[in-house]
Amino acid sequence: MADEQDDGKTGAKVHEAFDAVRRDLDGRLGVEEQAAVERLRDAAAGGDAVRAREEMASVRERHAWLYEELVKHPSLATLIDELALWGF
Repeated sequence: MADEQDDGKTGAKVHEAFDAVRRDLDGRLGVEEQAAVERLRDAAAGGDAVRAREEMASVRERHAWLYEELVKHPSLATLIDELALWGF
């Protein structure tokens, strides 16, 4: 039960962080970039570390500017640090 609560908290934090990204970047995101952000969010919220890494690598390769924005965004930077501490 505690694991389910932790998973729920993590999922909520992931969604909050990506919601902040969408608010900040929405006007600059095309259809492809929006889809990439959604795939990355879904992987992270679902606890799928392998898929999240693959999606992040894909963003880095295809949308360098978006990758730069994601890694320097305060909400995501904090989330990435927390996930790293949890072994994600």
